[in-house]
Amino acid sequence: MEMNTITENTFQLIQSGVLIIVLLLLRLMLKRTIRNYARKIERLEHRTGLVMKHVDFAITVLIIIGLTIIWGINFKNLGLVMSSVFAVIGIAFFAQWSILSNVTSGVIMFFTFPYKIGDFIRIHDKEIPCEGYIEDIKTFHVILHSVNNEIITYPNSMMLQKGVSIIRPDKIPEPQPEPDKNKIELPHD
Repeated sequence: MEMNTITENTFQLIQSGVLIIVLLLLRLMLKRTIRNYARKIERLEHRTGLVMKHVDFAITVLIIIGLTIIWGINFKNLGLVMSSVFAVIGIAFFAQWSILSNVTSGVIMFFTFPYKIGDFIRIHDKEIPCEGYIEDIKTFHVILHSVNNEIITYPNSMMLQKGVSIIRPDKIPEPQPEPDKNKIELPHD
C-alpha cells in the first residue's frame, strides 16, 4: 500500500514539474514575442511592462489551476466547486465589469492601436467630444492633454467603441494660454 502511494505521488510530482516547466517556457516565449513586437512598432517600455504583468498573472493562474487538478480535485465535486466560484466571481465583478473590459481593452490596444503616445487625436463622442495629445496609455484609461491644458482621462473600452481621428501636425491648434487671473481687472461700478 505504501509503495502504491509513493508511485502515485511520484507521478504527480512529475506531472507538476512538467506543467510548471511547460508554462514557464510558454511565459518566456510570450514575453520574448511581446518585447520583439513592442520594438518593431516602437511602443514605450512601461506599456510593454503592463502587458507582461498580465501575462505573468495569466501564467500564475494556469499553474495554480493545473496544480490543483493534478493534486486532488475530485471531478465529482468539480461542478459544485466551479459553480460556486463562478457565482462568487459573478456577484463580485458584476459592478466591476467595466474595469475588466478596460483592462482587456488596454491589452488589445497594445497590439492593435493605430496611434501612439505623443499623437494628437480627436475622439468623436456626441456627448463629450474631446481632443488632445496622448500623454500616456495606462491599464484602465488613456490620458490626454488638451490644447486648453486640461488633463483628460478616457476609458480604454470607450476608445475602442468611439471613432478616433489622428490629426496631422500641421492641423493641430496652438495651446491657448490661460489668462493670469491676478492681472485681470475687476469691473468698476
